[in-house]
Amino acid sequence: MIVNNLFSNISCDAAEELVAQLAGNRHVRIERLVSSGHASPPDFWYDQAEREWVVVLQGEARLEFQEDGSTPNRIVEMKPGDWVNIPPRRKHRVEWTLPNQSTVWLAVFFSGDPANDD
Repeated sequence: MIVNNLFSNISCDAAEELVAQLAGNRHVRIERLVSSGHASPPDFWYDQAEREWVVVLQGEARLEFQEDGSTPNRIVEMKPGDWVNIPPRRKHRVEWTLPNQSTVWLAVFFSGDPANDD
């Protein structure tokens, strides 16, 4: 068994967000993401068939969740230890991450029944 570290091989100079799959099978995928001032492109929304549980381990970020036309979009500020459980098909985007510092996320993707969401 090889021991790895979530904080190794992190660079805040990367032009693109770093994504590494750490483990997974056909039911679940675990990824480490490293953002350094990265954000989703304007008007881009994630619209995933999978459920996503995500936690900020280091740094800070802001997620935006799309609401219906009668309600303003919801902004969620995230700091180390903060996590969200995003239901399938819940449109969201990364609005902001700390510039010049790495924001390290751990994301777990898995299938889920949207009828059981809160």
